[in-house]
Amino acid sequence: MRIGIDVGGTNTDAVLMEGRSVLAAVKTATTRDVTSGITTALAELKRQRAFDPVAVQAVMIGTTHFINALVEADRLAPTAAVRLGLPATASLPPMVDWPERLVRAISGRAYLCHGGHEFDGRHIAELREDEILRVAEDLDRHGIRSVAISSVFSPVNAEFEQRAAEILTARLPGLAVSLSAEVGRMGLLERENATIVNASLRELAGRIVDGLAGSLEGAGIRAPLYLSQNDGTLMDVDFARRYPVATFASGPTNSMRGAAFLSGLETCAVVDVGGTTSDIGVLRNGFPREATTEVSVAGIRTNFRMPDVLSLGIGGGSRVREGAEVTVGPDSVGYRLAEEALVFGGSTLTATDVAVAAGRAEIGDPGLVRGLDRSLVEAALRRIAGDIAEAIERVRTSPDPLPVVAVGGGSVLLPDELGDSGAVHRPRHFAVANAIGAAIAQIGGVVDRIFPVEPGQRRAVLDEAKQEAVDKAVAAGAKPGSVQVVEVDEVPLAYLPGNATRIRVKAVGDLQMEAGRD
Repeated sequence: MRIGIDVGGTNTDAVLMEGRSVLAAVKTATTRDVTSGITTALAELKRQRAFDPVAVQAVMIGTTHFINALVEADRLAPTAAVRLGLPATASLPPMVDWPERLVRAISGRAYLCHGGHEFDGRHIAELREDEILRVAEDLDRHGIRSVAISSVFSPVNAEFEQRAAEILTARLPGLAVSLSAEVGRMGLLERENATIVNASLRELAGRIVDGLAGSLEGAGIRAPLYLSQNDGTLMDVDFARRYPVATFASGPTNSMRGAAFLSGLETCAVVDVGGTTSDIGVLRNGFPREATTEVSVAGIRTNFRMPDVLSLGIGGGSRVREGAEVTVGPDSVGYRLAEEALVFGGSTLTATDVAVAAGRAEIGDPGLVRGLDRSLVEAALRRIAGDIAEAIERVRTSPDPLPVVAVGGGSVLLPDELGDSGAVHRPRHFAVANAIGAAIAQIGGVVDRIFPVEPGQRRAVLDEAKQEAVDKAVAAGAKPGSVQVVEVDEVPLAYLPGNATRIRVKAVGDLQMEAGRD
């Protein structure tokens, strides 16, 4: 058996699964401290279907802890950025495009040092260890506890980042170091930004992982804990401590993976309607289509792995307003739905009230919304359907028919058909698809870098990249015999000499599970 949990802005969902069967599923309110909501969800699971905690082989959790901390500019560690690139790159220093409030929140400091590589591995300048030592002294003086190191073209050659990290940690043993070659993709500023964000979350990651583990131990569960990544795969707690940024957008990703599992459709559009937002994305071969351009997170441009998801401010908790035209959202009562919605005795008209009044859901006391104006209810539902249909058209990349799968507790807001997309699929357990997506997630390995491809060597280079991705998946905990390559992308870089080609390979495999741990 395994347990999947997904923490959303409004609800915390949990499922108990054995093989492909869902034994129990619960939806509870997300709490302000999040972890107590997880404890409640675990207790509800056990009440619904009694199980021996020792029989649980693994627990998978998708959490909003880290993205919330960045958006709220709260609980971030004092962080510095060290860029290796002089005499180049000086015109745009680290954090040049950051919102000022976030720079203040991390007590951000930036340092430019010599180093860096050309795309083919040649040095821009030699690394100067005396500069790194001076940086270490300044970090110590200013109480900086976490540092992000970036070097020009480090995905091609990370030697300078690694050496700078060795020098800094030798002088400052307690310093947490994040390397850009391990966090982001090509594109210096975006990769550097992603690494700084990761570094600022390192201390929080330790506390959160310990808190999640404590919630499981309190429930008597001693199985290994995994966190969901934003590409639909899992990471263990040690990886999560080092790379908390990899959890961003894991919620929509879990829902999309759960939608594929429940519907049996590997290529489709997925609409995940939660309490606060609706996330619309596309599944390709059972995995979310990833964004190919930079992604803005809390106003910061980054380029780490993120699903290509369009988010709308429409959910079960969205406020409905009358005026010249009826509007739904984007503001929401969020986790206060059970206090403020009309069906729960509150005074705020929400999308949930509209769904209950229309007979699409049985939540709270339907009698409290029986008197709602029928034209208002119908106008609100038309507005929701129209906005979602428009969003689906925006994520489509071809005129071919694209099936639509609706998941999430708020998907009762959607009609049975959506414009040109036709019938809407609502599989069984659609309300907890996000938790199911977490429970069935696999272990992955990704290679994404520039390779020089000599004439006649293309196949050999591709085989090398594929094997490296497979090896990474196995090293991360996948069963060796189950790993498969699911994505291969090649982009020849005509503007660079030497037949340079950007190759991206993704491999995934089933989690190697044991019957518990001592």
